[in-house]
Amino acid sequence: MGRGMIWRLLRDKSGNMLMLAGASLPVLMGAAGLATDTVQWTLWKRQLQREADSAALAGAYAVAQNYSASDSATADIGRLSLITLSQTPVIENAPTTGSYAGNNKAVRVVLQATQALPFSKLLGITAPVLTAEATAAVVQGGTYCAWASESTTTAGIVMQGNATVDLGCGMITNSRAANAVTAGGSSSILATPVAAVGGLQTSSNYASGTTLQPYSLPQSDPYAALPTPSPTGCGGKFSVNSNNSATVSPGCYKGFDIKGTLTMAPGIYYVDGSSFSVGAQAVLSGTGVTIILTSSNAATTPSQIATLDMNGGATVNLSATTSGTYAGILFYQDRRALDSGINKVNGNASSSFQGAFYTLSQELQFSGTSGMTTDCIQIASRRITFIGNSSITNNCPPGSGAGGFTGTRVRLVG
Repeated sequence: MGRGMIWRLLRDKSGNMLMLAGASLPVLMGAAGLATDTVQWTLWKRQLQREADSAALAGAYAVAQNYSASDSATADIGRLSLITLSQTPVIENAPTTGSYAGNNKAVRVVLQATQALPFSKLLGITAPVLTAEATAAVVQGGTYCAWASESTTTAGIVMQGNATVDLGCGMITNSRAANAVTAGGSSSILATPVAAVGGLQTSSNYASGTTLQPYSLPQSDPYAALPTPSPTGCGGKFSVNSNNSATVSPGCYKGFDIKGTLTMAPGIYYVDGSSFSVGAQAVLSGTGVTIILTSSNAATTPSQIATLDMNGGATVNLSATTSGTYAGILFYQDRRALDSGINKVNGNASSSFQGAFYTLSQELQFSGTSGMTTDCIQIASRRITFIGNSSITNNCPPGSGAGGFTGTRVRLVG
């Protein structure tokens, strides 16, 4: 009976699967462990790439603001510290390889990590070398025709009242305010993009098609290359009384007071102190002119720098010079002016402007009238306020010297 039982056990196949399962268990455990290690390496690879991307962007943002790309990228790597690196990071400004090789506006970062895991090590598998590379660059982004240099927490661009602003381009401010561009009242705004260093709040005043880009790079002065004014040989104030007509030649004058009809010959005009004042019933015209608001005492008494005061009701038809140093510049206020004045631009439905209004240190208040022709103007001021019924586009004639300015942004390029 004992032999029969042994024989039946030997012939019984019901336990074979259990034996096979037991024999294959180490293989299954090894495969599962290797799969787990592979998933972990994949996760580390993604974390390493994220770290490289972030460091490259940090370096490029530093370049855009004239700081050290290497210091910023290194600090960003230390801040994230997602995975232990196996070699010193490669940080290049400009990159030595790739489509942005030699570009000093680009930053290339290469990170490397090697880390063994238990199961793969047990199986004798060498840990892979994980490499991540990223390149970020300061590139052109957006065309703007309104820029506010305000860099505090005060809003840089304000649209209020019944202003209807159709820029046909973008607007940007360096303001760090929580809402750096405000669109209130019954205003209607169409601009692409609307950008700011600070925040931007959505508003029903923004027409369909307007895009908001908060937390953007600061925009540099688009007219920084213009020379500091140095007026000499200035005559007295040029005045035109109501119901009178006159023609004026380029030169330097101790202010303008226009109440009648004035024709400005082409050229450069310096306003030494006082103001360039255009009365409500005035008629002013000039083709190929640049008007520079300054003062012969600007260096010592900046409060005397001239301002612009263009009243509503006036008929104003002005276009900027098309060649030379001031090509495309219609009004240029000395940068040394104190932030205490407001420059006013107004006109009736028969008015037209072509060129840039540049008042870097003071506010510019644009109070256009419905029907005013503003097919080609640019505004670069400390702060910009739109009131009234303004319709502004940026379709400038070829060769006019006027046109929008290109902004900058940072993005990954490789």
